Amino acid sequence: MSVAGPLHSSQPSERRALFWVALGAGLWGTDTVFRRPLTAGLTSAQIVLMEHLILTAALATPLWRMRSQWLALNRRQWGALLGLGWGGSALGTICFTEAIRIGNATTAALLQKTQPIFAALLAWLLLSERLGGRFWICLSLALCGAYVVNFGLAAPGAGIERKAALLALAAAALWGASTALGRFALRSLSFFALTALRIVVATPFLIVLNGAPALSVSIDFRQALSLALLALVPGLLALLVYYRGLRHARASRAAVAELSFAATATLLNWVFLGARITAIQLAGFALLWVAILNLNRPGQEEVNYAESERQRCLGVPQ
Repeated sequence: MSVAGPLHSSQPSERRALFWVALGAGLWGTDTVFRRPLTAGLTSAQIVLMEHLILTAALATPLWRMRSQWLALNRRQWGALLGLGWGGSALGTICFTEAIRIGNATTAALLQKTQPIFAALLAWLLLSERLGGRFWICLSLALCGAYVVNFGLAAPGAGIERKAALLALAAAALWGASTALGRFALRSLSFFALTALRIVVATPFLIVLNGAPALSVSIDFRQALSLALLALVPGLLALLVYYRGLRHARASRAAVAELSFAATATLLNWVFLGARITAIQLAGFALLWVAILNLNRPGQEEVNYAESERQRCLGVPQ
């Protein structure tokens, strides 16, 4: 959600908040280092299922303590939660895992910066939010940037290269759609409760999707450790750290701090996975990022409403 204007916190407090945003985004950047090696011995769906089983075990107790929040949900909110869990948490993560399995892990990670575009489009369709003329300009620039990130200046590749790009964009679309659905559910849920619920409701869906044999698959200690780190570090810890900072940081500045995700992913994927990208692809990412950054700057008439909505959703006292 886009925000501008001063917050109630002091400037040093916002600097600390931006540090937490950058740290959380940087932890997200470690995801592919844990995820990609697991694809050598497990299917994408199996990896995502085990990731969710670990997180469900970790979140079950605090979620039960917050049962007063989710027991009060109506049918439409439960429908939004199912969309969040089944679409974003389950299918979106499977698409992303498959994209980095068959393609360049760094390219797949950088394409996730298209998520705000999909979130805005769905909010326009479902929540009747206005999209000004600037949005369509930014959308055009973002699409050009996303193309260059994946293909450079060459014509679209065939086969695996194109399939990996489509899977990465499908993940971005599903996760972006989850933003709009999450905003609907956040009207009566705290962010932590929403995060825990989307994981828990996705787990039965993933069990059915994998089938019974997936529950009896054998993994060695190294795979088990990688799965635990994947679930708890770029999964749970990164999310908690990121939103600790976002509570007290303007979204326009947080968008800049989030570049630590791209920097961490690019560096770690190069060092540990041998995934390299060209200068032209980096330029495409810069174009994509500039388009998204401008998308995150509302007009002056939207500032007060956007700030109030963001703080309410994140649980900041008004």
